Amino acid sequence: MSEGKILDNGFEEGDKDISDHSMNKIDPGKPASLTWKRKLNGEGCIPSTFTLTFQEKLQMAPIGIRLWQHIREQSTKGRRVFINPFAKRYVTSCQGVPLGGIGAGSIGRSYKGEFQRWQLFPRICEDKPVLANQFSVFVSRSSGKQYSSVLCSASPELVKENAVSGIGSWDWNLKGNNSTYHALYPRAWTEYEGEPDPELKIVCRQISPVIPDNYEESSFPVSAFTFTLHNTGKSTADVTLLFTWANSVGGVSEFSGGHTNSRIMMKDGVHGVLLHHMTANGLSPVTFAIAAQETDDVRISECPCFLISGNSQGITAKKMWQQIKEHASFEYLESAEASLPSEPGSSIGAAIAASLTIPADAVRTVTFSLAWDCPEVNFLGGKTYHRRYTKFYGTFGNAAANIALDAIVEHSHWESLIEAWQRPVLEDKRLPEWYPVTLFNELYYLNSGGTIWTDGSSPVHSLASIGGRKFSLDRSQLGSKSIIDVTHQNDTAIDILGRMTSMLEQINTPIASNSAFGTNLLQEGEENIGQFLYLEGIEYHMWNTYDVHFYASFALIMLFPKLQLSIQRDFAAAVMMHDPSKMKLLHDGQWVPRKVLGAVPHDIGLDDPWFEVNAYCLYNTDRWKDLNPKFVLQVYRDVVATGDKKFAQAVWPSVYVAMAYMDQFDKDGDGMIENEGFPDQTYDTWSVSGVSAYSGGLWVAALQAASALAREVGDKGSEHYFWYKFLKAKVVYQKLWNGSYFNYDNSGSCTSSSIQADQLAGQWYARACGLMPIVDEDKARSTLEKVYNYNVLKVKDGKRGAVNGMLPDGRVDMSSLQSREIWSGVTYAVAATMIHEDLVDMAFHTASGIFEAGWSEEGLGQQGTW
Repeated sequence: MSEGKILDNGFEEGDKDISDHSMNKIDPGKPASLTWKRKLNGEGCIPSTFTLTFQEKLQMAPIGIRLWQHIREQSTKGRRVFINPFAKRYVTSCQGVPLGGIGAGSIGRSYKGEFQRWQLFPRICEDKPVLANQFSVFVSRSSGKQYSSVLCSASPELVKENAVSGIGSWDWNLKGNNSTYHALYPRAWTEYEGEPDPELKIVCRQISPVIPDNYEESSFPVSAFTFTLHNTGKSTADVTLLFTWANSVGGVSEFSGGHTNSRIMMKDGVHGVLLHHMTANGLSPVTFAIAAQETDDVRISECPCFLISGNSQGITAKKMWQQIKEHASFEYLESAEASLPSEPGSSIGAAIAASLTIPADAVRTVTFSLAWDCPEVNFLGGKTYHRRYTKFYGTFGNAAANIALDAIVEHSHWESLIEAWQRPVLEDKRLPEWYPVTLFNELYYLNSGGTIWTDGSSPVHSLASIGGRKFSLDRSQLGSKSIIDVTHQNDTAIDILGRMTSMLEQINTPIASNSAFGTNLLQEGEENIGQFLYLEGIEYHMWNTYDVHFYASFALIMLFPKLQLSIQRDFAAAVMMHDPSKMKLLHDGQWVPRKVLGAVPHDIGLDDPWFEVNAYCLYNTDRWKDLNPKFVLQVYRDVVATGDKKFAQAVWPSVYVAMAYMDQFDKDGDGMIENEGFPDQTYDTWSVSGVSAYSGGLWVAALQAASALAREVGDKGSEHYFWYKFLKAKVVYQKLWNGSYFNYDNSGSCTSSSIQADQLAGQWYARACGLMPIVDEDKARSTLEKVYNYNVLKVKDGKRGAVNGMLPDGRVDMSSLQSREIWSGVTYAVAATMIHEDLVDMAFHTASGIFEAGWSEEGLGQQGTW
C-alpha cells in the first residue's frame, strides 16, 4: 500500500513499477523494520492430530473405502492420486523462508538453520532435513581464545541420528536462546548474538530473487547469503565461515551412487564447487553450485569432496571439520579438482570456506550463494517441459555455476528492488504491525507450493518414456502407402524406419487443439512468458485448483500479472476442451466423462497437466455451480487490473461459452441457477440445494461481469443479454434475505438458515472489480456484522478467523466437516468485503485471527502457514 489513493476496486492509482525507485544500497546486516521473529531455541507448537466426529466418520466411510481402493489401483500403474490421507508426513513447526525464485524448485529452511522440505521435482516433497547442509563459524582471537560451532540449533535427537556419519562429531554448540530469526519473504535474517563468540555479532541475510513484475530473475533457482560480522571485542578475530553441502536432493538418492563433485573458478574472484547429482528412480539429474567471492579481505578455499557416510574415497566429514579447526582454511588440503563417482550406499558432500581477519570494533561481510540447475520437468504422463529460467541460461544442465555467480554479483540490486516494493507497506502507519508481516510471508507459497514455471514452449515426450516402448514388426499394420513400389524383402526395414519416424514425431508433437494449452490464445505482439503451475497443497496434489485460485489469484494479478493472465488463458482453452474418457467418482463409484465442453475444470490436471485435466475425482465437477462464475469474475477482474484488451478479446469466446453452459442449471427459467443437493461447489463436504447464498451470489456477480466484459470487446448483443439476466437473477437472490443475513440456501433443510461466512463472495468480487454491488449497502453491512458477531467472535474469542458455518443459535454448524472449519483464504475474503463496506476495524480484527492461528507464537507455530 502506498500513500496514493486506494480505489474502490482495491487497486492503487499510479504506476506500480518499482524499477524507478532509487537503488540505495541496503544494509544486509539490518533486518527489515517489521518481521516474523523466533528464537532459535524455540520449538513452536506442534499441531494436534486432526480428528473426525463420529457422524463425519459415518458420512465419509464409503468415500474412504473407495479412495483406499483407488490408491491401490493407481499405485499398481505407477501413478499417484490427488490426495492420500493414509500417508504419513514428517511434521515440524520450525519452517522458515524457503530458498529459490518461482517455479524452479524449492528448498525449505527452518528458522533453526536446517535445510529441509525439498521440492525439486513435480509433486515430490522430501520433508526431512539433510543435516550436512550447514553454515558454521570458527573464531580464533589473538588472546588465544577459540570458538567453533555449526550455526544451527538442531535437535540433539537429529544430531544423534547422524553421529555415525561423522557429522555428529562437528561442534553443535549453538544454544540459540540469544539468537533471533527474522522472516519477511523473500528475505530472512538470523542474528547470532554472542554465539559462539560473546564478542562477535553475526547476522546472516538470506535472499531469493522474488521481485514483483520481474519475469527473469524471479525464475532463478538460487539464494544468496550475506554474513555481516561485527567484532565488538578489543582483540583481533580471525574468522572462518564454512558452507557445507551434501550431494543430495533429499530422500534415498543421496545414497544411490554415481554422484560427483568438482571445483570451479569463476570471474570476479568467485570460487565454487559443483555437485552433480544423478537422481534415483528415473528423476532428472540436478547440479548444485555453492560459491563465495574472494576480496581483499576474504580468502576462499574449497574442499571439493568429503565423505559423509559409506565407503567412497575421500576425506571424512570429521577430518574435514578438523582441517578447518587446525588451519582455518582448506589451503593445506590435498584434493583433486573432481571426485570419483560415489559408491552406492555412500553419501558425499562439498565445502567452501571464507577466511578473514576482523580488527577490533570493525565490520566485515562475506557472501555465499547456493544455486541448482534442473532444467527439465518430467511428468508421469510422458511429457517433458523446460523451466522458465532456461530461457536465460540454456537447457543443457550446466548453468548452476553461472546462476550462483550472478547471485553473488546481483543480490544487492535484488534487495534494492525488494526493499522498494516492501518499504511503503512496512511504513504505512494505518496498518496494524501484524498485517505487513503476514501479507508478505504468506507469499512463500509462490516458491514452496510445488510451483513449476515453464518456458512456454510446446511439450516434448520424454526420451525415457519413448524408449521404453517396443517396436511391432507386424506387416499387417503398415499403411498401403508404405508398401507401394517397395520390394517384399524391404518391408521390415521400412516398418522399423516408419515406426522410428512416428516416435520421433511424438517427441516433438505440436500442441493439441483439444488441450488447456493457453499459449494458443496469445495475440500478435504478446510475450510468451511461460506457463505456471502450483499445487492446491503439499497434501492436495492438483495443479492450479481453480475454485481456490479464485481467492489466491489476487497475489498474482497484483505482483505478477502476466503469470495470472497465463493461467487464465489455460483455463479459457480448457473451457473449449471435451474429453469423453471416463473417470470413476469416489463419491458414488459412478463413471463420468473427464471433462465436457463448456465446463471450467476443477484443476489443470496432475500427471499430464494441460492435456488431462480434472485430477479431482471426488465429485463430478462438471456440475459444480461456482467454477464457471469464478472464471468469468476473474477474467473481468484481470481486465480491469491490467487494461489488457487483447487478453479480453482472446478469452471472450470462452467466457461466453462458460456462461451459456450454466443455463442448464436454471431449472425454472427465472435467471438464477440452483444447486442440486450435493456439495456442488468448493465446500465439497457441505451439501447445498436450490438457490444458495454462495453459488447464487457468484452467479449474479458473474452475469454483471459478463455484461461488462461484452461491452469491453464490443459485443453489444451479449452486453444487453447478460445485463437483462443479471437484473432477473438479482431479484431472485434477494429472496434469501431473512432480515439480518442471506440464508445458506432455500431448501428448507435444518441447515438452510446457517450463517455462511463466505455468503457475500459475489459481492466481494463485484466491488473489487468496480461493478455495481449485488446487494444493497444496508444488507451487506448487516450480513457482515452478523458474520463478525457469530462466525468470528463466538470462536476462540475471535482469535481464529471466521468459521465457515454458524447456526442462528450461536453454535458452530456441525452438519459437515467443512462447515466447522476455518479457511484462511475465506477469512481474508470476508475481511476484504468488510473493507469494501467501510467496516475497516472489523475487517482487520477478523483477518488478525489467521495471524493468531498461524503466525503468532501462541498459534500453530507456522505449521499451518509456511
